[in-house]
Amino acid sequence: MADVNTNRSGDQEDRDRQFDQIIGQSAALEAVLKKVELVAPTASTVLIQGETGTGKELIAKAIHNISPRYDRPFVKVNCAAIPLDLLESELFGHERGAFTGAISQKIGRFELADKGTLLLDEVGDIPLPLQPKLLRILQEQEFERLGSTRTHRVDVRVVAATHRDLEHMVKQSEFRSDLYYRLNVFPVLLPPLRARREDIPHLVTYFVDLYARQIGKRVEQIPEGTMLALRSYDWPGNVRELQNLIQRAVILSYDGVLPNPIPSNHLETVTVTSRSAALNEVDRALILQALEAACWMIGGPEGAAAKLGLKRTTLFYKMKRLGISRPTPSRGVRVPVEALESTESSSTLSSLPS
Repeated sequence: MADVNTNRSGDQEDRDRQFDQIIGQSAALEAVLKKVELVAPTASTVLIQGETGTGKELIAKAIHNISPRYDRPFVKVNCAAIPLDLLESELFGHERGAFTGAISQKIGRFELADKGTLLLDEVGDIPLPLQPKLLRILQEQEFERLGSTRTHRVDVRVVAATHRDLEHMVKQSEFRSDLYYRLNVFPVLLPPLRARREDIPHLVTYFVDLYARQIGKRVEQIPEGTMLALRSYDWPGNVRELQNLIQRAVILSYDGVLPNPIPSNHLETVTVTSRSAALNEVDRALILQALEAACWMIGGPEGAAAKLGLKRTTLFYKMKRLGISRPTPSRGVRVPVEALESTESSSTLSSLPS
């Protein structure tokens, strides 16, 4: 987990090892992990649903790790990545000569996962003609390889995962209802990252440490403005998108400071679409703190924009949107942002050699 309490019990340490690489302490994530702890000791089929990049494979692996099958094979197959005409052979195997190109016998994933766990990732992409055979093995734990009449029996715990709405697919006759009900014995719905924003700082710290070690760079500071931007972004690609952006930021980091990895064309979107008044207050407080620390100097290496990890023009935009203006020392009159921007530009020009 992200935060480690040195006084925690041995039970908590065991739990952290069981949920290795699952980072966060939000209520939404804890609710998922409690479900995992409940279902893992059973042999029940689990259906993990969630948007792309939410960590469905990590949850499936956790179910296996704390089940009685933990020392048996954990086999995974991405049903969307295998051509439709080869998927049946991949799952159930084939005999030599079963079809053109079958030059030798092949053991399928169900046999490889015997006594263990099989993850059927993107199960919603399994074609309709193959679904009855999958239903049979789920119900009876038996099947035949392609090109053979011999029945094989296996003992496999199936965990299925998908980002698709299977219930809707059933209504559209795109997925068999009996297979859906057989898979949906114990559903686990993973929250998107935007629904557990409090986990973002833990994830950022984890990925920064991970990639700094891998790349061999030293990252000692994450500016408050950068962290605020990361927490404000909606993350359509969820944790996977965050992971990739942090890797990019570590590569681009300079002098031990992590830059803001969110593309500039998203910065205004993040600010405008934020629905939380509290978040605006946090944004305002951070900007004011940085401005006061920089004596209201905005540009330059020691300016507020650099302290916040923002471009100077972006900081001006945020100040204008939040109604931040500099009070004059004599009468408490506030100087509008436009005047600040004009003054800073003039002072910069006047400092250039003639």
